This record gives sequence, C-alpha cells and structure tokens, in this order.
Amino acid sequence: MGRTAHQLHREGVELANRGQLTSAQRVLSRASELTDDPDLGARIASTLAVTYARTGDLARAESLCRQAWEAPNVQSSTRALVAGQMGAIAQAAGRLDDAQHWISQAIAAVDEPMARATLLQNRSYIGMQRRDLLRARADTAEAAELYTRQGAHVDAAEANHDLGYIDLLRGDLVGALARMTDARQTLADASRAGGAISDADRAEVLRDAGLVREAEELLVSAARIFGAIRMKPERAKAEYALARSLLNHDPVRAGVVAGTAARRFRLVGSETWAARAEALRLRARLAAGQVVNLGRRVPEGRQTPQPAEVAEAARALEKQGLRTDAVALRLSFELWAARHGRPPAFPAATRVSSTAPMDVRLLAHEVRAARAQRGGRQVAVRSHARAGLDELFGWQRQFGSLDLQTSVVWHGHGLVGIGLQSAVRSGRPDVVFEWSERARHLNLQVVPLRPPPDPELADELAELRMLRADGDGWPSNPRAIELQNSARRRQWATTRSAAVRHRATLEDAQGSLDASTAIVAYVYSVDAVHALVVTSEAATLVDLGAWDSIRRMLPGLRGDLDMSAAVQHGPLAGVVRRSLEDRLGELSQALVTPVLHAVGDRRLVVTAPGVLNGVPWAMLPALRGRVFTLAASASRWLSLRRETSPRSLSAGFAAGPRVPRAIEEVVRASMAWPDRIVMEDARIADITRVAASVDVLHIAAHGRHAADNPMFSGLELADGTLFGYDIDLIENVPGTIVLSACEVGRSSVRWGEEAVGMTRVWLHAGARCVVAAPVVVADDDACELLAAMHEGLATGIPPSVALAEASERTGIVAPFQVHGAGF
Repeated sequence: MGRTAHQLHREGVELANRGQLTSAQRVLSRASELTDDPDLGARIASTLAVTYARTGDLARAESLCRQAWEAPNVQSSTRALVAGQMGAIAQAAGRLDDAQHWISQAIAAVDEPMARATLLQNRSYIGMQRRDLLRARADTAEAAELYTRQGAHVDAAEANHDLGYIDLLRGDLVGALARMTDARQTLADASRAGGAISDADRAEVLRDAGLVREAEELLVSAARIFGAIRMKPERAKAEYALARSLLNHDPVRAGVVAGTAARRFRLVGSETWAARAEALRLRARLAAGQVVNLGRRVPEGRQTPQPAEVAEAARALEKQGLRTDAVALRLSFELWAARHGRPPAFPAATRVSSTAPMDVRLLAHEVRAARAQRGGRQVAVRSHARAGLDELFGWQRQFGSLDLQTSVVWHGHGLVGIGLQSAVRSGRPDVVFEWSERARHLNLQVVPLRPPPDPELADELAELRMLRADGDGWPSNPRAIELQNSARRRQWATTRSAAVRHRATLEDAQGSLDASTAIVAYVYSVDAVHALVVTSEAATLVDLGAWDSIRRMLPGLRGDLDMSAAVQHGPLAGVVRRSLEDRLGELSQALVTPVLHAVGDRRLVVTAPGVLNGVPWAMLPALRGRVFTLAASASRWLSLRRETSPRSLSAGFAAGPRVPRAIEEVVRASMAWPDRIVMEDARIADITRVAASVDVLHIAAHGRHAADNPMFSGLELADGTLFGYDIDLIENVPGTIVLSACEVGRSSVRWGEEAVGMTRVWLHAGARCVVAAPVVVADDDACELLAAMHEGLATGIPPSVALAEASERTGIVAPFQVHGAGF
C-alpha cells in the first residue's frame, strides 16, 4: 500500500526543513495529486510554495499561495498559515509592507504553537531589515520559547541564532558570536543549508569585528554551498554580504561581487534586495581611488556614479523603508565629492540617526572632516575626526578581548588617516603627537579584566593541540574549526573591560622624560612618513620623505634576513651578508639617520605604524649598540614607567623539542641567576605553573606566527602548542618575557596602525616587556647573545640596556628587540 497524501506532506516538510528542496518538491507534488481534501491541498500548496521561494521562483510560489488562499472550504487555521506564507514570499520579494500585512494577519488568526512561532520568526526578519530591533527581538524571543516548549530543538536553535543576529545589528558582537556559535552545531547537523546560513551570518559578526579575511572565507564557502543546493536567494545574500566586507579594502572586487548579487536578486524577483546590492555596487565605484590599505592606494574606477544616479538609487531604497542604506549611499558620494573637489550634492546627508550602524555613523563624521579639509579648515578636520573616534571608542570600550580590541578599530581607520594628514599639515608637534597617540593608543585604552579560570576552554585548547599535532592539514579539519570558533567565543565573552587608560599629551610626555631619553614617533600619513622626536626640552618634526620611497625598500627584506640566518658559512654566506647589509643600510639612512641630530646620544622609545611592521630595528646600523624599546604607544610606555618595577630576582627557563641548542641556551642563560628553574622538554602545564612564580620567563622553542589569526600563533612545547589563548589562562605573568623562537616576534598588521602577534599577547596579559625577534635567528647567535643578556638582567639592568650591552660585548648583530617598557 502506497503512502497517503498526509504522509507525503509530512515527508515533504521534513525534506524542506533539511534543505533538500528538489526532493521536497517532488514528494509534495505527488501528495497534491493524491488528495481532494481542499484543506490538506492548501497546506501542501503553501509548503510547496516555500520550496519554490527558497530556490528563487517567487512568481510560482506566490501563484500557489494565492490559489490556496482563494480555494473554498479551507479552515481558518490553514488560511492563516497560507497568509503567513504569502507574507514570507512578499518579504523575499522585498515588498516589506505587504509582508508585514500578511504575516500580522496570520499571527492574529493562528492558534497552533508551531505555526505561530514560525510566523513570529518571519515577522522578525522584517523588523531586522527595517532596524525595528525591539519588535524583532520580541518576536524572535517568543518564537524561541514556543519552539522550545514543543521540543522543536532545531527550530529553537534557529530562533536563538536569529537573536544573535539581532545582537549583531545592535552592535553587541560578543552576544552575537556567543548565540550563533551555540546554535551552529545543531543547525549544521540538521542540514547542509542550516550550517551554511549559520556560517554566513557568523561571518557578518566577524566582519563587523574587523576580522574580514575570515569573514570572507566563510561567505565564499557559504555562497558555494547555496549554489550547489540551488538556494538562489541565499546565495545572492551571501554574495551581498561578501561585497560589504570587501568594500573597505578591495572596492574593485566589491563592485563586481555586488553587481553579481544584484543580477541574481533580479532573477529571483527580489527587487528590494537587488536595490540594496545595486547601491552597494555604486558605493564600491565611489570608493575606488580613495581606499588606502596598508600604504597602497586602490585604482580609481573608470566611471564614477553621477549625482542623479545616486539620488535615484537612494530614493528607491527609501521607498522600500531602507533609509539606512540610502543614507550610506549618499554619504559615500559626498565623501567622493569632497575628496575630488566637487560641491556637495546632498548637503544634509550627514544627519544620521543615533540608531544607525556604527560604520554609517563614522562615515558621516568622515564626510564632515573631508568637507572641512576641502575648505582648508584644518582645525575643523581634526575636530570631526576626533568626534568620530570618540564615538567609536564609546562602543569599543565594552570589549576587553585583545582580539576585539585590535580588530574593531578598522571602523576608524579612515578617520585616523584624515586626522594624521591634517596633523602633519599643521606642522605643530603637539598636534602631531596627539594624533600619533590616537592612532597607536586606539586599542590600548581599555584595561582588560583578567578572565576567571575556564576549564572548558583549557580542554578545548588541549584537543586542538592534538589535532594540530596530526599534520599540516589541521586548519581545515571541521573539528579544529569548531574548536577555534569556540575559543574565540569564550575569550570574547570572558575578557571584559575594567578601566580606561589615559592618553598622554605632548606636555605629559615631556614632563615625564629625563635628559637621557627621547621618544621617536614615526607617523604615516598616506603619502608621506614623518618622525616626531620628543625630548624633555624640545619636540622636532622630521620629514622622512614620500612613503613610496621607503616602501620600495621593504620587499625582500624578510627573505634576506631569513637567508642570512640560514646561510652562516660557505661561499654564499658573504654574498648573502652583503646583500642584507646593503638593504639594512639603505633603510637605516631613510628612517634613522635623519633623526639622529635631534636625538643625540639618548636612549629611545620608538613607536611605529603597522606599515613599518617587520623592520628589524636592532639591526639597522644607526641603532646598533643603542638602547631602545619598541612601545605600542608612548602613552602606554609612560604609564608602565610610572608603575613601580620591582627588581627581577628569579627566572624560569624552558626548552622545547627539536631545537638544536635550546637546552644549551637555557642552561647557559640560567647560570646567571641564583634563583632559577630550568625545564628541559617543557610542557604547557610547566610554563603556566612556573610563569606565576618567576620575574623573568625565557622560552627557547620553535615558534609559528599565524597570520590569519594571531591568537593561534604559538610556541611548540613537548606536549603541543602554547597558543595565544593559553596565555590568557595564566593568572599572573612575569614582568619580562624572552621568546627565543623563530617568527613569534612577528605581527599581523590590522588596518594600518596596529600589529598583533605573540609579543602583543604577552603584553596584553600583563607583561611589562617582551624580548623577541620578527624573523628567523641563527641558533648559535640566539644562544650566545641571550646568555650574555641574562648576565645583565640578573644584576638588575633593564632589558633594553642588557640586550644592547650583550650585543656590544659579543659582537652579534641579531634581530632580537625589546617590546613594551624595556627601560
């Protein structure tokens, strides 16, 4: 006996929920043929309509629903369900007013809990699009509760995921990531589509947090999955989200992707989403030629949108109730116009609601600053840029996590750039110092509240270590990805802000400096580099020339450094050494020699922008033998200097596996210390235990810098990798950390100014200074130089002084340098 229409309908519903839409359509069509019950037929038709809507055939979906709505002898409860589906289809087509009408009508009539929950969830999507977030949250929360009561765990997970998306729209990145991560596994287990939807939305959280590369990888993957399972609208939405992420650093590609998304939306009849994608494409065309990413200007597009084209697109958005999209488009045009000397086309465009997304509010500040710059009103330029950065900090200060602190600043990189340009043009040292510190101190202002012990995070990191030990393919392992996501969620959620650090003025700095110390702040202002030299008596701004002339010296530097460390003997050694010396000499002449007259023989506090990340300052001829420290900001160095620095009395030493002279290095270095702990074949638990009881911790091990996620950079120990996230679990860290490990002194640059790596992780955890190298160091050099450095450290000499004296005594020129408060 064959299956009944009722049974086929239930099967069709289950297939649709799992994302198997083609199979669902086949089963539902068969169910429709087998029944003459008008009520069941209407239910079958409405479910079938859902599958057509999700595959992009909105016209066919709407036609089926209208037939079901108009059919005679249909129960009121079924008619309510059909009304709900009409609303969902209208929403997919972008007719939000129609969608609101149909869905609200259905909610008022339906009495079935599961049906009511679905309708509430659909209505919440309208609220999200219109940024009526209070209504959207109330609808979603009620839906989640109804699903939970009915035991519908997958639907409840989807609703909780949507609550996370609302958190995202409210700017609560921590809450958004926590909810989405908690729901992901249930959704992914239920269907391939559920996992892809989860990943696409989670990518938007990462994008708003500034982690755009990870976000874009997730969106590309999600779009590919949606294409494979023929979910055309969802594929287009993933591409739209991808274009939004690309807009700030690759507008040319953003325009191409947005154009593709717009065409897909039109093909499925979703005109509102097509209008949003088209507006994004226009914004990308306007951004070309303006966006500067780590010192590289993006080529300008051939055809810049005209005011009439922008005005028409903005009006189309407003007709659909998408005012925020319209405002963002007008602001993008105004920024282009101001930077190209054109008069304003939309003078009132900068009137932005306080409920608008952070990126739109900051864009308004940037437009005001650009208009002031066009008018030559430099004081106003800096005032508008300052106001925008203050607004950004009002949001940023709720985050204590290093990951978030160093990534959300991407929202302000345009304001930082225009402020630095204006400051340099002023020629005033006090103004240049203020903006140099704003750029450097932007993500140092929040004092983190150390998280409580987290055994579950420790267990997850231990499992991740095991997966990493299995081979190079671990980053693509689904379980490894899940564990990394969980670690990030936990760290975001548990590391809160405790206080705000003061940003120093030039007067503060000069009042705190003694006659033997100078601050050298390198300032990158898009097309030029300057150095501000600050002493207790004077402040001097030195023009170092065009950025392009310095930038051309950097490619190949790391390769020469690595080759020099690897080729210590033989006929090639001299050739390699001469090539490196020539490159270092040229860089030294460009960056250091011009400031020496103002510096004199003083020891130096160097602050540098991210575009100079990776420069081996200790190896530059003009700095060899000179005492200096690399500070994240002058303000942070001054605050650490004011704190009492107790004499280092004890030291811990750890050797990792497979490093030829690691044991010799730590044993020799330890001999300088009467109170010492030496750990051969050190394990992670050894490090965390000893770190809490010593003043200096020295680790000699293989290291690896993870460029895409610096928090997963690490040190290879006997039982696996000590990750950046592990360091957050150490209750008390030593004041001085010495990392004798290849690469862990490297950093990943985030948005022009901030560089993040293992050195910054230790400093964020509470260390005063970190000694590390940004490139490979020859084992012999590390062993000899660092052993000599410890002779000074053990007698109470500050780390920067001890390292400089050790280099002079041994004659070894190596890339080890001190980060933080080295003296």
